[in-house]
Amino acid sequence: MPWDMIVGCIVIILARIGDVSLGTMRTVAVVSGHRGLAWLFGLLEMTIWVFAVSAVISHIRTEPTYGLAFAFGAATGNYVGVTLQRWLPFGEQVVRIFTREGAVLFERLRADGYGVTKFTGEGRDGPVTMLFVQARRARARHIARIAREVDPRCFYTIDDIRAANSAEPAA
Repeated sequence: MPWDMIVGCIVIILARIGDVSLGTMRTVAVVSGHRGLAWLFGLLEMTIWVFAVSAVISHIRTEPTYGLAFAFGAATGNYVGVTLQRWLPFGEQVVRIFTREGAVLFERLRADGYGVTKFTGEGRDGPVTMLFVQARRARARHIARIAREVDPRCFYTIDDIRAANSAEPAA
């Protein structure tokens, strides 16, 4: 395989990783209501995509390897995009914690400055406390770690919040 083909395939793979990753981040920005950022991600994504597609289409008959590089880059871009999405700082999440150590965990989270809502419930093995904590995306995993420190047997879920209504007046 000649060096120019190897370099071409590498460029196509990197381009596809870039544009598919940007597409994932654009989707997160849209859902989170960050219109300007969504626009920027979309512009970059489509610019890269057009050039990558044109490189593949113009060489597909003589260099079918470019098509495989295109597909490989797209698949890898999905993986990279989902990984990057976890690190994006914007967005709110709710952490729902089901624990038998509700009182201790409730006080610990409040002491750490989190707003926590506590409910009493009944689980498969008896009474449980359900704690709901709304937090920035970057803090949700930290809350889950605290929950595991206090109660290693707790169960928790973390979900994105699409909309929230606060009783506080808008600034």
